[in-house]
Amino acid sequence: MTQKLYVFDMDDTLLDGDCSMIWNEYLVEQGVVTEPGFLEQDRALMQRYSQGSMSMEEYLAFSLQPLERYNSEQLKAWVIACVNERILPRIYPQARALIQDLQDIDAPMLVISASVRFLVEPIAQALGINHALGIDLVEAEGKITPKIKGIASYREGKVQRLEQWLAECGLDREQLEIHVYTDSINDMPLCRYADQVHLVNPCPLLAQAAHSGWQHYSW
Repeated sequence: MTQKLYVFDMDDTLLDGDCSMIWNEYLVEQGVVTEPGFLEQDRALMQRYSQGSMSMEEYLAFSLQPLERYNSEQLKAWVIACVNERILPRIYPQARALIQDLQDIDAPMLVISASVRFLVEPIAQALGINHALGIDLVEAEGKITPKIKGIASYREGKVQRLEQWLAECGLDREQLEIHVYTDSINDMPLCRYADQVHLVNPCPLLAQAAHSGWQHYSW
């Protein structure tokens, strides 16, 4: 008997916006990041992401450089405040309703995001999703670095990370019916891997590449 597994992208799928961009805006507002043009460069890089042409290594080197001098406890405090004040209010009501419905039937859920794990995990946990994968970072002396630890959960890496997670949980892919929810062209490899695909406000490139039978939602 097959078991359904529900896999969610985070940004622009469950959330009206991108958590990394919201986080960077928060850091500028708090005076943590003071580099001129920081948000403009962030928007330019994220535009390349939406087109499927962004280098994750380049983005992490840019976005995390201002945080390398802060310890993990200070970072965690800022993350909690940002998630509660800026991110959770922007979760789509339809996403909350879907998650509640799945919780009611005890359906397994997983978030896989191309954002960094220290943001993805607390957002997922606040939504009642106990399992979350994001980009893991190498730490040095209690501080983060822009260096990726393991496989980045980005493009084909999302499939690899999902397969790793299934193996760690002792789950057999052949016994699963995987449902994927996403908006992004970068998740085409994950969509091809899934059994059922649900496009949430798909970007133009993903909408154009969509297969027949994929469901579309406007949230």
